[in-house]
Amino acid sequence: MLRRTLPLLLLLLVFGFTDSNQSAPAPLADRIDAIIQGDEVKATFWGLYVQDVTTGEVLYTHNADKTLMPASNQKLFTTATALDALGSDYRYQTTLYFDGDVNGSVMHGDLIIDGSGDPTFGSRRLDKPDPLEQWAQQLAAMGVIRIEGRIIGDDDVFEDDPYGEGWDISYIATEDYAPAKGGLTYHDNLARIRIDATDGDIQVEDSPAGFLRIKNDMIRSRSRRGPAPRLDRRVGTDTVRLYGEVARSYEGTVFLPVSDPTAFALHAFKHHLQEAGIEVVAQVHDVDDLEKKPTYDKAEPLFVYASPPLSEIISIINKKSNNLYAEQVFHTFGWGGASEGAERRVKALLSRFGVATDVLSFRDGSGLSRKDMTTPQALGTLLANMAAHSESEAFMASLATGGEPRTTLDYRLRNIDVQAKTGSLEYVRALSGYVTAPNGNRLAFALLANNYAVPAWRVNQALDRIVLALATTQPEKG
Repeated sequence: MLRRTLPLLLLLLVFGFTDSNQSAPAPLADRIDAIIQGDEVKATFWGLYVQDVTTGEVLYTHNADKTLMPASNQKLFTTATALDALGSDYRYQTTLYFDGDVNGSVMHGDLIIDGSGDPTFGSRRLDKPDPLEQWAQQLAAMGVIRIEGRIIGDDDVFEDDPYGEGWDISYIATEDYAPAKGGLTYHDNLARIRIDATDGDIQVEDSPAGFLRIKNDMIRSRSRRGPAPRLDRRVGTDTVRLYGEVARSYEGTVFLPVSDPTAFALHAFKHHLQEAGIEVVAQVHDVDDLEKKPTYDKAEPLFVYASPPLSEIISIINKKSNNLYAEQVFHTFGWGGASEGAERRVKALLSRFGVATDVLSFRDGSGLSRKDMTTPQALGTLLANMAAHSESEAFMASLATGGEPRTTLDYRLRNIDVQAKTGSLEYVRALSGYVTAPNGNRLAFALLANNYAVPAWRVNQALDRIVLALATTQPEKG
């Protein structure tokens, strides 16, 4: 009897006719439910949406119609709308005009920097020469030795409000990831402070020189190891206090957001002109401070800086999660350079994709605002539609792949065919993008986690496990 039974058991094992509870993998929904109901993260408010881009079938939802904060997943709305409105080949142009007369080697009149909202102008994120330094050197090479008149910064392409509604005040005082936006930006709107405690008194050097008012209250420690300098700055000013005990081996650089991007750019240009050997007898002016604004019909364009194409800019936004770039692009496609106009533009795109937008809120382009609200369904539907959009190639290429070096996925989701955008604020984590399922179909997923009190790494781990489940579980047939 035993000899007759063994071959049958072997056949059952080979052809998979054994108990399905023991051999069949858990369905996708069960795997995801088990992850979000785990003891470490079950108190988190989860919002999830998964759609098969190939078939259009919605594979999983959980609180998909609830509004949650997206953090930097907001950048997906920004970059998708920018591609739709402007196109991947769009380039910013920042122009230096001259309105006046030339007498020998002396320029009399107005030098006007006409800002376009370009986030890349003088940006340290690009391996490109400094345009203001280049312009100064070119003027000197043309024989200019003296400039008399005014240097004007025209930032009117954007509204003047420098920060997104709902930003935390602690960001804008000292954090280099939250600089003010502006119609005329330069060097990421960040001043540089170099600190050196290695040789006697602590040396402090700012760049461009003289823009910041620095109070040095630092004390050099006898120890070779110790904390970094501490920094204090009142919001709305460019007065900075450096203080604290600093290790005698300390050498470092601090990047500080400036309060007035236009004034910063004008100061830097004047500095570069003087460094190029040109005497500058001219006052700098924001165009908003003039009784009569300049006109360009008689002005001569001297130099033009063209940005990289939008496809490269949005890649920096999504792969590096660059907040300034996102804010600049958001206001570029917004009517009147205003956040309200940009929000309407995003909602118009979503309406085309069949998304109800009355419960959604887009107060900025970066996701730093705690007043940004979206639903996982809206975000997932955006992703599904962008996969078939005429600019899908540029959009997909802007997302980090699993384990891609020097991106937000540098140490996450390695060896998984995934392209995604991370998101993080205090008590908010997000991960959305595309992943390939075992059947070869592409899945769009939007995963949002709000209001957790456990360590953030546990929530990130749960997000990654959900993506792994999507990549390894055969979708059920609808």
